Amino acid sequence: MAVNIRFARARDIPHLLRFIDGLAQYQHMEDEVTVTPELLEKWVFTEKMAEVLLAELEGEPVGFALFFPTFSAFPGLPGLYLQDLFVDPACRGAGCGKALMEALARTACERGYGSVEWACLDWNQPSIDFYCALGAKPMQDWTNYNLSGDALCALASGALHPAPAQ
Repeated sequence: MAVNIRFARARDIPHLLRFIDGLAQYQHMEDEVTVTPELLEKWVFTEKMAEVLLAELEGEPVGFALFFPTFSAFPGLPGLYLQDLFVDPACRGAGCGKALMEALARTACERGYGSVEWACLDWNQPSIDFYCALGAKPMQDWTNYNLSGDALCALASGALHPAPAQ
């Protein structure tokens, strides 16, 4: 079966929601999913804060890659950040994940970008092996951080106590 990759459109939102739920289940993060069709419509398809590639087998969507542009000051080049990658479990091994990553790399190269980056859960050995087989290298000496929810609002409002001296 040939894998077809295309950019998602707003009418694909039901598929995206299904993939997001599947990814959350795989990552044991179901309680964190609060996305709605309206949020995807607004932020992905109207405001264009992210883009989505869809993988299709026999015309049916079976996976997605959600990504957005970044910029790195050291090389002075933009890049792409892969936020989410998911392929239906029944379709894994059919080349969908590789086709999505190839399309993402091609998108970066066609735009003149210098990199594609992403994070992977440290326990997710199948994904780590997949990424390494593509030629990706883990970033040594880096720890990803996230500021969201109450902590984000507290910092924005100046409500935090002074940070310890560095």
